[in-house]
Amino acid sequence: MERRFRLTRSTDFKRVRRSGRSYAHPLIVLIAIPNDDQALRIGIAAGRSVGNAVKRNRSKRLLRASVHAMLGEINPGWDIVILARQSVCSATYIQTKEALYSLLKRARLIKVGNGC
Repeated sequence: MERRFRLTRSTDFKRVRRSGRSYAHPLIVLIAIPNDDQALRIGIAAGRSVGNAVKRNRSKRLLRASVHAMLGEINPGWDIVILARQSVCSATYIQTKEALYSLLKRARLIKVGNGC
């Protein structure tokens, strides 16, 4: 994921987690809040409850790949934090991508296609 799409500062993560609207799935949690920049920024986190460092890093790589595949479909103007849950470690790429898509759709962050 390109740097311009990343949410990097801990103050930004805290702001989104404190003030954002959350959407839960058994694999991941999505928290979103509108921003003033009209730019899309996404942060991915996996806490110690996910597992050891190997499992946390694998889950973050899996989530990053899923987000990267959908970047063109997500509406700009949002700060999004995606939190991995413990069950994401045993999930496949397809399952993770479907979970992320369903959360983005529920949050109404997916662009409406032409003619739909």
